[in-house]
Amino acid sequence: MPRKNTKQRQLILEAVRSRADHPSADEIYLDVRERDSRISRGTVYRNLSILAESGEITHVKVPSADRYDLRREKHYHLFCTRCGAVYDAPMPYQEEYDLSVEAATGFRIQRHRTIFEGLCAGCQSQAASG
Repeated sequence: MPRKNTKQRQLILEAVRSRADHPSADEIYLDVRERDSRISRGTVYRNLSILAESGEITHVKVPSADRYDLRREKHYHLFCTRCGAVYDAPMPYQEEYDLSVEAATGFRIQRHRTIFEGLCAGCQSQAASG
């Protein structure tokens, strides 16, 4: 059964779509709060979950905090272990991995998620100069 598209959910979706930096739920909450001071943190978290489940946004699980992504197609991410920034990895999704694991296990694979961890360019230059 489809869920009703509420004003708050639309504000939250717009907040995710307005950013390209893979924001956390708290960052989205702060953005939405600027437009609707009555919205609660719980409402933002609940609606982010609904939007991710419905496929309107992507839930990105990284070590420091869950993040959200406006890109909905399958893709990989880079995670800076120093500053916590999340970026899209510049490589295509490897569908053959899904097929290989499916053939070996009998699972019906829907997708796999890969997070590459390391230091971003900014953190590398800080480390080199510090």
